[in-house]
Parts: sequence; C-alpha cells; structure tokens
Amino acid sequence: MNQDDLKRAAAHAALDYVPDDSLVGVGTGSTVNFFIEALGTRKHRIAGAVSSSEASTARLKAVGIPVFDLNGVNELPVYIDGADEITQGLAMIKGGGGALTREKIVAAVADKFVCIADEKKRVSLLGKFPLPLEVIPMARSYVAREVVRLSGQPVLREGFTTDNGNLILDIHNLQILDPIELETRLSAITGVVMCGLFARRPADILILATANGVEITRR
Repeated sequence: MNQDDLKRAAAHAALDYVPDDSLVGVGTGSTVNFFIEALGTRKHRIAGAVSSSEASTARLKAVGIPVFDLNGVNELPVYIDGADEITQGLAMIKGGGGALTREKIVAAVADKFVCIADEKKRVSLLGKFPLPLEVIPMARSYVAREVVRLSGQPVLREGFTTDNGNLILDIHNLQILDPIELETRLSAITGVVMCGLFARRPADILILATANGVEITRR
C-alpha cells in the first residue's frame, strides 16, 4: 500500500464514528480530503458538517454536504481531522495546511476528536515536523524573537495567508519534551493567534492506517 492508500483506509474507518442524523466536524488536509470523499457517500445519513477551512468547505459542498456556521451549532458529537505528527499519548502537531486556528476551535467544541493518520505520522517525540504558529502580521518579528529565546528557529511561511488573514511562522529545531507546557508558553506570547500544538486538547481516538491494517488507539 502506498501512502495515499493508507490515508484512504484511515479515512474510511472514521465513518464508523460518525453518528447518523448529526453534524460532523471536518478538518483540513490530504487525509481529510479522502474522508470528505467517503462522507459524500453517506451524505443523506448526516445533518451536515462544520468545516475548519475554506478549502474543506468547498470540498464538502462539492459532494453535496451542507456546511453550517459553528456559531449556530449547539452540539457537535465528533470532529474528524488529521495530524502532521501524533504521539502514542495522542498529542499532535497540526497546521501544515495553515488551518490550525479553526481546527483547534472546532476541536474544542466537539464532544469527541478522532484523528485519522497514516503510520508515518506517529512519532515518539514531537518536533521533527516544524511547529506552526499563526500570528498577527504586525507581531511577526516580535513573536519570532520570543521563539528564538525558547531555542526555536522561526521561518516565515512565504506567500501564505491564513483564512483569518494572518501569517504562519514555522518553528524548526524543537524537541518537544513537554507538549502541554510548550503549548501554554507559546500561546501566551502576545501576537500569537494559535499554536499548532494540540496537547491541552489532544485527540480522543487515533485511527492509524499501517501496512498491517488499521490500528485504533483511545486516550
């Protein structure tokens, strides 16, 4: 199986966690794109979706799934999204696609967070994948200096603007021994909109597609 086959396997397995007649939180990224494709085959069994990005919204509408504004939603049973890295304890780095703020908001509302990933995304220590920070444009240089003080190497994601109109700093050369502590420190820097560490609110379930089949890990 190639990596796309693994992503597709994880995405299809996530359908088992989607309740009938409910809204579904939908994340962003290549694995989620396979999930949206699969969800389209069951669109008549769900009430609709809440999306974490403009890109996912467009894909959902293209397969005939209505998309609802989160502000009008009182209950969201499940949120399905991918990860750039995930540990056995289900802490993650997310934001490779730049949608980390909206992803974290939808994850916070959802009763259950299901992460779908292929086996290359599971790591023993977070930090090899650059950690994204969404930042207010005028605070870019200040935030970068503060990140250097934490021994990170910030790199501006050139030519990219988030759906919220902000910038992304990707932090390289981190070994994240305490994800919750680092998430708290980075989130407290003035000008940081959102940190791509999902440790204070990790996934509840990991659906991991491997060469030997789909593995399920629960927190």
